[in-house]
Amino acid sequence: MTPEQIAAHTGKLPRIVRAQLTRVSGKVRNGAFSPAPLPIEARAQRRRVYLAGPDVFRPDAVAHGRRLAALCAEAGFDGLYPLDNAAPGQLRGPDLAAWIYQANIGMIRSADIVMANVNDFRGPGEPDSGTAFEIGFAVALGKEIWCYTTDTGALADRVPATPSPDGPLCQQGFRVEDFGASKNLMIACSARIVAGGADACIAEMSRAYRSTPSSYRQDGGS
Repeated sequence: MTPEQIAAHTGKLPRIVRAQLTRVSGKVRNGAFSPAPLPIEARAQRRRVYLAGPDVFRPDAVAHGRRLAALCAEAGFDGLYPLDNAAPGQLRGPDLAAWIYQANIGMIRSADIVMANVNDFRGPGEPDSGTAFEIGFAVALGKEIWCYTTDTGALADRVPATPSPDGPLCQQGFRVEDFGASKNLMIACSARIVAGGADACIAEMSRAYRSTPSSYRQDGGS
């Protein structure tokens, strides 16, 4: 906008607007004033969070993903949900599975953080296997891992087991690990685990990063 247009919108005299613009320009040149970032710049500074978990199998999976993304946005993050990707309609079976795999891998690569739902899934004591894979892949890429679970107590206390001379054995006859953690040690030792739901995890993440400014991202992530 020209000084005259700004003056017309603000009710100020054009000469006053020109004088103020000159002062601001001088401060910017001297490094004494930093204008607010453009929306695209502000968006680029937000940490991107890949939302891993078996939530994609929920009957309301798409709506749930929107809720998770909204919680992320309120806390200053960009939520990346696997179902944000729309697969080509003609794909079926193994071809569709391969497309989903590559799309999710790409999302994880572009993310700064993986936030995973590691609640027990289809059996006591174990999270979704696809989620466990995504956590491991993200760890290998050097991503930050946050997990959340409403499961309470140590893994050894939750898995049905029978005593044996070799220690407690699960129903399949395998020993149940007992390190005092709520999840398998490979997850417990690689992630910050929050007791509660996604909202509790996002709140903890927000507190952790509030005093740590984000740097501008480069295209493609790590």
